[in-house]
Amino acid sequence: MILVLEVLFWFSILAIFYAYIGYPLLLKGLSLFRSRSVVKKPIHPNVSLIIAAYNEEDKIRDKLENTLQLDYPAGNLEIIVASDCSEDHTDEIVKTYSAKGVKLVRATERMGKEYAQKLAVESAHGEILVFSDVGTVLKPDALQKIVSNFADPSVGCVSSVDKILAQNGTVSGENFYVKYEMFLRRLESEANSLVGLSGSFFAARREVCKDWETDLQSDFNTLLNSIRMGLRGVSDPDALGYYRNVKSPKKEFERKVRTVVRGISVFMRARAMIDPRKYGLFAFQLLSHKLCRWLVPFWLIIALAASFILASHDELFAAILLVQICFYMMALVGMISSRLSSSLVFKIPSFFVLVNMSVLLAWIQYWRGERLVSWEPSRR
Repeated sequence: MILVLEVLFWFSILAIFYAYIGYPLLLKGLSLFRSRSVVKKPIHPNVSLIIAAYNEEDKIRDKLENTLQLDYPAGNLEIIVASDCSEDHTDEIVKTYSAKGVKLVRATERMGKEYAQKLAVESAHGEILVFSDVGTVLKPDALQKIVSNFADPSVGCVSSVDKILAQNGTVSGENFYVKYEMFLRRLESEANSLVGLSGSFFAARREVCKDWETDLQSDFNTLLNSIRMGLRGVSDPDALGYYRNVKSPKKEFERKVRTVVRGISVFMRARAMIDPRKYGLFAFQLLSHKLCRWLVPFWLIIALAASFILASHDELFAAILLVQICFYMMALVGMISSRLSSSLVFKIPSFFVLVNMSVLLAWIQYWRGERLVSWEPSRR
């Protein structure tokens, strides 16, 4: 029994290490021997920029003004707002921009973000479809930069790089996590293909979006559709999307749970893509980036439980248990103390624990049959 617990503990630690550190190291090593650069050129294909919105009357005007300032030939740019049956004045505000070429596509009933996007995709005329959230601010050259990647015929979709600020403009714990994600995406692009896109700002070829699923997370599913078509997804470090943290920690936690539930739904529907005989390196990437990360909460629980039992039999495990307890106590302090939560010593552990708590809750919701098709935009 003791031996079994020791094996479980060390395997759990290795699994956690691999999910966050081992996988990036393998990608970095792989990129030394296999590097897939992107051929970027200043091209100007017809583009449809789709903005999904639900009850965004306080922000939609700013978003449209920001979009109209994008440096792209007006004759080649179509702007569509996909309203998920908004109940406030969002649609009325959008209609005031019709003279400037902004088109409103409204769902007759609220059926979720992807359904609204599907209506916009079906009405769009662009060769390249670009998707952006209302809360995302783009620099004038952002659209040109993200579109330039499609000069490379191997590229099916492109992800922006997220830039996140706290409400007071300072770096947040999430910012470090997002930087890690962006670093990982850069490594994936260099070695082969991305495994996920930034839902706040991404682009895809029209043919990739042809079979649009209304019950699956659009950014993740678009990437998988690209792979199915023999194309790849890339991250463009020059295409930046800026947005702020969610104001409410509770709402941010709920957002994370919702995002993971939807991600798991896509993964489970695409289980055939973990077959390396058909999808090669991408199958390994899909398992490593998604499933291995989503299993971390279970490995954390197993490691804590095993070390708790083993602590009475071995001084090493007693010390390891103490380290874990201290880590979780620091995380707890970071969650409940507004004064100490600004310190990275407490902020990063608390963010790590909250992320994995949200993943654990997402699994529970998924097992209960919840798929969260409807959406409530995060208030930032």
